[in-house]
Amino acid sequence: MDHQIEDLLEHWLPLADDAWVLAVITQIQGSAYRKPGAMMLFHEFGQGVGMLSGGCLEADLRRHAQKAMQTKQVTCVTYDASDESDASYRLGCGGIVDIMLIPLLKENHDLGLVELVQAFRHGRSGFYQLPLVKAGTDARQYQAAFYTEALTPFPTSDFVRTGVFTQEAGESLIIPLRPRFHLGIFGGGIDAKPIAAMAHTLGWQVTVFDGRTAYARAADFPHAHVVKLAAGELTSNHIAQLDCAVVMNHNLGLDAAALKVIQAYPLAYVALLGPAHRRDKVLVMAGLSTESFSGVFSAPAGLALGGELPSAVALSILAQCHGVLHGATLKHLDEIMR
Repeated sequence: MDHQIEDLLEHWLPLADDAWVLAVITQIQGSAYRKPGAMMLFHEFGQGVGMLSGGCLEADLRRHAQKAMQTKQVTCVTYDASDESDASYRLGCGGIVDIMLIPLLKENHDLGLVELVQAFRHGRSGFYQLPLVKAGTDARQYQAAFYTEALTPFPTSDFVRTGVFTQEAGESLIIPLRPRFHLGIFGGGIDAKPIAAMAHTLGWQVTVFDGRTAYARAADFPHAHVVKLAAGELTSNHIAQLDCAVVMNHNLGLDAAALKVIQAYPLAYVALLGPAHRRDKVLVMAGLSTESFSGVFSAPAGLALGGELPSAVALSILAQCHGVLHGATLKHLDEIMR
């Protein structure tokens, strides 16, 4: 969870007056643990926040970060796990990873990271532009920028994922950024606890909705925001901020009321707990159909992964939801990494 970009920035902000270096993956060839656009921060005392590998490269990166701080210059590092003479060969991934390290300085406005913090706190998405420069470039002259979607100087449709933008001034890495995904859980029973816990581990924001006195107790959901209101009492401020929802009140009427409220908003994923015959009853009570939802409607909820305990059900639902939110299709890894 602490590797989310929001968490990195919230960790950095109180210590922003200290010396820091931003490390970002700019390009990969072959297999790599993380993709272009992945970021990590290094503190002057050696502390690292985030990760760019499975923990294998960070110690060496720390050394390069210290050098970048001392020289106030951009440092570029390549790790080639396909080269037996390279220190990263023993990792066995077989890929090549290019990483750029940039000192955060007053002269370069801390690479615009304060603007990123404010954007995330206000729920705004956008694009982070990092010029691709040569090693040894004076970091005091380096200018990064964060753009909201309406103000970008490049076609946003070209950067659904991190990519390179070429213009007269040179090439830039364009990294699409958005606030953490927000999951709404409608029903605060005991089986909602592992869903909330797993979603929190994924770095998502979680809100549990349940107006019943004996449900959704704050002590059972320590990392979630609990809203003690019935579905009919919820406003657009509650629902419009959600990316996905799981409906699991274990009550036909309450589930129907929740779906009726949710259906009015363009959530990417909505899951309803229970078998198909129960789904049909709930939809009839709500005056809806499986086609009523703008995103994926999963009922019975989740993927057929096996298992019946709450933790297994939570895994199957969140795995499917995660895939939908990231635009993935269900494939074996060896199918997409060949």
